[in-house]
Amino acid sequence: MRVLFFAQLKDASGCDSVELALPSPLNAGQLWTLLLEKFPRLSAHRAQVRLSRNWEYAAADVLFSNDDEVALIPPVSGG
Repeated sequence: MRVLFFAQLKDASGCDSVELALPSPLNAGQLWTLLLEKFPRLSAHRAQVRLSRNWEYAAADVLFSNDDEVALIPPVSGG
């Protein structure tokens, strides 16, 4: 699985992307647990971040697998 980080999430993780090998498909909660173990500074952003899977926002019941590209999408503002 490739995980992409944008904006302040890039600073919190210390990278713009990471490759993860999952032991089995994970739901969103399990994926967050894995990400927070690897990147604890993401916890400050979790409530505002949306997950996308393969270029689409991920529904709550979606399962993430090794073949997926996941992006952590921070809130955006316009002006």
